[in-house]
Amino acid sequence: MRLKTCFIVVSAIPAATLTDLAKAQAPVAIVEEVVSTTAGVEFMDYLTPGRTIQLSPRDKLVIGYMKSCWRETITDGTVTVGSEQSEVSGGAVERVKVPCDAGKRGSTSKETTGSGAMVFRKKPDLLAPQQTIYGLSPILKIGKVGNVLIERIDKREKPIDLSISATQLSRGSLLDLSLRNVALTAGGLYRVKAGGDEVIFKVDPSAQGAGPTIIGRLVHLSPPG
Repeated sequence: MRLKTCFIVVSAIPAATLTDLAKAQAPVAIVEEVVSTTAGVEFMDYLTPGRTIQLSPRDKLVIGYMKSCWRETITDGTVTVGSEQSEVSGGAVERVKVPCDAGKRGSTSKETTGSGAMVFRKKPDLLAPQQTIYGLSPILKIGKVGNVLIERIDKREKPIDLSISATQLSRGSLLDLSLRNVALTAGGLYRVKAGGDEVIFKVDPSAQGAGPTIIGRLVHLSPPG
């Protein structure tokens, strides 16, 4: 009886390919504060799993994780971004759970909502928020500059209509409404439209001011990144 021998050939994956795969991953965290000349990241940068950040002594990095709601304050050492928290080598990390709901459900578009806008006006009581924010001034992740319309849909309130230019965005797509002196009402249910996308979100009844964290105010009208 003859035995057949099978050979499995494993080819090496080029380093460049691995880098491309890492870049293609969806962001899981955002930089809320950075005091460093070596970190290579900036305020409001999105971070993907596997990203390595090198901190020098006395450097400070604050990261907010959008899924786990961990807010990390890291000093010194090497930081490796994970899916829900960071791995820190040679440094110190302090983690605090904060209220957040960013990125859990995406936006809707004109193509996917169809005649939904009319349904919204007729039956606002049937609407469920796609996100909840924990500050009165949201940070909007938008895909295109132009008009941003914010309407309260559970009660009558004057709509907020903003004309946004590229220079008013942080990191090319983030609009912090606290910088425009826009404050919504605690407990309110709102719909925001921008560039053909729209999201329904709720302001937590206990929300005050701009809120202490970025991840607690993020509203995604376009995918993170």
